[in-house]
Amino acid sequence: MKILGAVGGRPNILQSTHCMTRLRITLRDAVWVDLPLLRGLPGVLGVMANGDQLQVVLGPGKVVPVAEELATLIAQADAAAALPFGQADQLKATIRRKNRTPLKHFLGRLSAVFAPLIPAIVASGMVAGLTNVAIRLGADPQLGFLKILDVVGWGLFGFLPIFVGYQTAKEFGGTPALGGLAGVLLINPAIAGIQIDGIALLPGRGGIIGALLVAGFVSWLERRIRRRVAESVDIIVTPTITLLVAGLMTYYVLQPVSGMLSDGVVWLFRTALSEGGMLSGALLAGTFLPLVLTGLHQGLTPVHMELLNTFRANPLLPVLAMAGAGQVGASLAVLLRTRNERLRTVVKNALPVGFLGIGEPLIFGVTLPLGRPFLTACLGAAAGGAFQAWMGVQSIAMGVSGLPLTFLIRSDQTGTYLAGLTIAYVVGFALTWVIGFEDPGEEAGEEKDSE
Repeated sequence: MKILGAVGGRPNILQSTHCMTRLRITLRDAVWVDLPLLRGLPGVLGVMANGDQLQVVLGPGKVVPVAEELATLIAQADAAAALPFGQADQLKATIRRKNRTPLKHFLGRLSAVFAPLIPAIVASGMVAGLTNVAIRLGADPQLGFLKILDVVGWGLFGFLPIFVGYQTAKEFGGTPALGGLAGVLLINPAIAGIQIDGIALLPGRGGIIGALLVAGFVSWLERRIRRRVAESVDIIVTPTITLLVAGLMTYYVLQPVSGMLSDGVVWLFRTALSEGGMLSGALLAGTFLPLVLTGLHQGLTPVHMELLNTFRANPLLPVLAMAGAGQVGASLAVLLRTRNERLRTVVKNALPVGFLGIGEPLIFGVTLPLGRPFLTACLGAAAGGAFQAWMGVQSIAMGVSGLPLTFLIRSDQTGTYLAGLTIAYVVGFALTWVIGFEDPGEEAGEEKDSE
């Protein structure tokens, strides 16, 4: 209720959504928001305002119940106000106009495809990590129990195109089951040995990118067929024609094209890290935090999945994980140097999840508002990323970052990963300590340079 009041009440909210750590609110007018009040609310770890877009950092575990309560309050306010017919459509039109940037729109929909899969990916990754730890501690990899754990941990990744296809169709207005079937077309072992124009079909070729492309085509085709089919036979005719056309298009056009795209993306990142070495690692890790701010980091999710799908190893994730480590180091320096008790409280609340690889509370609550610590965090990340790329560290799964990622690193590279993590911590801390920042001081409005 306090958040609702601080943002200007129900009339000032056009839309409210959330991610894993942030409440995202589209405002009617940013002037009505009381930012000092909002930042001072208990449990609020940070606030980022960009025009009519407002992000309130609450952290994992808190954002979902708060978002649900806010949605309930909004619904109650709407019911009490008895909005006239047509006003909801007007609000939706306003939201569409404010979010019509093509890139933002595309990345938002891409995120909506993968976000529901994250719990399953995290769970699979952690189970795979348990197997990795057991083998690292000397367990026999041939033990039946470990083999079963390996199957449980890697089971999702073998069928990931089906899940991605299902979610893609759901997001793009198609029948989810047909989207899942699009994924089946790509991984079906029955196509092995079939040749088209002398080129053999390969089960799984195209991977995650293929699932996105084929399921997107299925959704587009299904909607257009349905417009031209009588309702009485729609349930039979529409899916049948859709599957027939999409199936032929998949094997003759879409799978070869997506295979080339997938190969190109995988080659680009693997070559950048293997040939570019420390420079590529520094650039990727050092620029990842700005990507998080813009939301462009969402576009890397299919890349991570494709690397795992193709090689069962991911050299990109350990590099990008250094971004969070640089934040932790910079925030530790802020904690030790600031005299502002509220800032100290924010850092103390955000650091535990920062060590666990969830960086938004530190970004929006600590380093970004202070300015210079955000830059020193990026430099700390660059140092750690350069080391990880130089040493060729790879993860065997995805879904976590920071210290928990240790369990998903190849068993012979655990110490190396921790060394890179430490480098990012230390460099981020040292640069923040030396360069300093504008300390808000003990009282609100009192500022003092911490240098």
